[in-house]
Amino acid sequence: MESAGRVDMSPKNGHSRESNSGPIWHADRALSVFVMGDLDLAVRGRTYREPEGPHSMVVRGKDLDAGLQHIAARSDCRSVAVVGLPEQVPDLSPLVGRRLLLVDGDSGRLRDFAEVAIRAGIEVEWIRAARPPFERLAAALLPVGGIVLAAGRSSRMPGSQKLLLDIDGVPMVKHVLEAASEGGCHQTVVVYAEEDVRRAIDGRAELVFNPKANTGMASSLQVGLRALRPEIEGAMVLLGDQPLVGSRTVATLLRAWRREGSRPAVAVSSGDDGWAPPVIISRELWKELFALKGDAGARQVLHGRPELLDVVPAPGRPDDIDTPDDYAKIVRLFPRKRPRQRV
Repeated sequence: MESAGRVDMSPKNGHSRESNSGPIWHADRALSVFVMGDLDLAVRGRTYREPEGPHSMVVRGKDLDAGLQHIAARSDCRSVAVVGLPEQVPDLSPLVGRRLLLVDGDSGRLRDFAEVAIRAGIEVEWIRAARPPFERLAAALLPVGGIVLAAGRSSRMPGSQKLLLDIDGVPMVKHVLEAASEGGCHQTVVVYAEEDVRRAIDGRAELVFNPKANTGMASSLQVGLRALRPEIEGAMVLLGDQPLVGSRTVATLLRAWRREGSRPAVAVSSGDDGWAPPVIISRELWKELFALKGDAGARQVLHGRPELLDVVPAPGRPDDIDTPDDYAKIVRLFPRKRPRQRV
């Protein structure tokens, strides 16, 4: 039996917002996950040694005192997962400013710890489970943000904004947005340039305006990266004209990227090109994304560098819509809804 709860002390969480840019934190190497103790957690970046740079940490409750000492001495420990809580709640003040995940099978202990953490102003999430579920632990330690690119011009779709075309009763771009959110992205931002697209989103995501959208995709990608919160460790780049990419596609990519031994980027396998968006890109590669110009994107960073990319099969289809014929093919995949007969 597993149940979960969450209290986010960040004022940004759960609210749509609109911005042009924000602070960005660069890393030249992947985030480590410091496993303190005897836990076997096959997550990317796992280390049992004291890490040198920014890291997350997972610790058993019986070792929490030692874990708190580590946290107090390391300002670069950004999030902590505690598995199996001790009977007494220790002083949690070293955790202020970090994200905290609690895992325990006892509802009472979870409640006591969560209440203390909330009173201290700590962003806390909890899972009632006897065993730590890998995917929830990995997600807490390695959060990923989704960037939906929706600022492009519909140059091959004259007379219409293709992102607003109806797909099964919903604007195309909303399908992509919902896939990112429901698939498990911690944060989802939509980069737009046209007012009609902004109105269609209708507060369902963080909207980021790109005033330089006419210079090409690189600028939209960079605007989206700047809008991601500092704790985000990977960016999932999604195209707003891929309505057949679903939440299961997103969840599959997240699972693959967070596994131990995965490469910095993970994308969907597709046809002759080998891969297609969505693609997750680790923060360690963002510096290269910020150097792109014009219509260049992740493909230019990853081309000819197989050591950087894992390609995985995933449910859904990465087909994008560029022309009226593309749109007609996609629409035919959705059965027409029959009108209700009047009695």
